[in-house]
Amino acid sequence: MEAERIFAPVLALVGWTLLVLLTIPFYRFKAGFAGKITPRDFTYGESARVPDETRIPNRHYMNLLEAPLLFYVVCVVMVLLQRVDDTAVMLAWIYFGLRMLHSLVHMTYNNVLHRLGIFATSTLVLAVIWGRLVLQLAG
Repeated sequence: MEAERIFAPVLALVGWTLLVLLTIPFYRFKAGFAGKITPRDFTYGESARVPDETRIPNRHYMNLLEAPLLFYVVCVVMVLLQRVDDTAVMLAWIYFGLRMLHSLVHMTYNNVLHRLGIFATSTLVLAVIWGRLVLQLAG
């Protein structure tokens, strides 16, 4: 089915999300072995003792489960309604690239203004994907 090609960027984002998930235990064990945290620091989420570099992967993983949910839904809906075209696939790849770039900024040098610009752009791309689908269905 031609429409299934939209699943390539979907699967790429799923893979990226799982990769970010794998960084959480790495940073937690690293902080634990350094004596910065104990298992009790995670009894009710993350205590104030958890260092920022240990918090960021977890927070970013949660971020990858929030707005991208709308991306996953629109891609499935486009397949079900047979509304996948070259533009939709291109926009989906752009969305994936922006989300990946957002992750890299957040998990490395973490400049808030850079993150905001990338996040806002990815949100705009997501809105365009949804807007195109709504217009297709209305027309």
